[in-house]
Amino acid sequence: MDLIDIQDLSVGRRLMGVSLNLAAGEMLGIIGANGAGKSTLLQCLAGIQSYHGAVYVEGTALGALSDRQRAQQIGFLPQSNHSAWALSVRDVIALGRLPWGDSNAEAIHHAAEDAQVSDWMERNVAQLSGGQQARVWLARVLAGQPTVLLADEPVASLDLYHQQNVLRLLRRYAHAGRGVMLSIHDLSLAARYCDRLCLLHEGRLLALGTPAEVLTPQHLQQAFHIDAHIDLDSNPPIIIPR
Repeated sequence: MDLIDIQDLSVGRRLMGVSLNLAAGEMLGIIGANGAGKSTLLQCLAGIQSYHGAVYVEGTALGALSDRQRAQQIGFLPQSNHSAWALSVRDVIALGRLPWGDSNAEAIHHAAEDAQVSDWMERNVAQLSGGQQARVWLARVLAGQPTVLLADEPVASLDLYHQQNVLRLLRRYAHAGRGVMLSIHDLSLAARYCDRLCLLHEGRLLALGTPAEVLTPQHLQQAFHIDAHIDLDSNPPIIIPR
């Protein structure tokens, strides 16, 4: 059974008739130009955007889940986060345990270690850089140990070293039997780390499949209006607009 099954999902003109699935053990990358519908898709799955169509989480309709059940099964990392209070890094990460009603110290510790933020646990999160804060908010989601982790551009504010680390971490998380769905703009990173890609174009599903099936000259021309050099056999894969 798929972790997520999406059937004919529509949100006005932002998403139109999108159908796809997320399998257990899979990291699925959502790609497309600005305004293609990537964030809207993730917000629908997170339960914060109304939609037409059907979404099933391990066979249960998303709308049939209580807020607590949804938060236990689906963790969502939006593009931007901020704290309205002077919280410590430890307290921010502990927020990830709210759906479970506990403060599981082991889960918080492992999340901080995985996101490489354990050295800052007593610091005020507002005093960290944007990239450092992004890793703290990722740790918050990891602390909740969701079956499905949704991430909207999780590496956009990170330096090259931490981009690689976060994507490796997310891939390990998925391959441990869970599922990860993330939006990402860097097509070379998407090809390197994602098992499958979903290419959205003007709110519609243009292509779904392996990186080799999706990242073709024809698809990139249609979706991004670029002529690109594509070498998916290199290590790492290379995609460069000409």
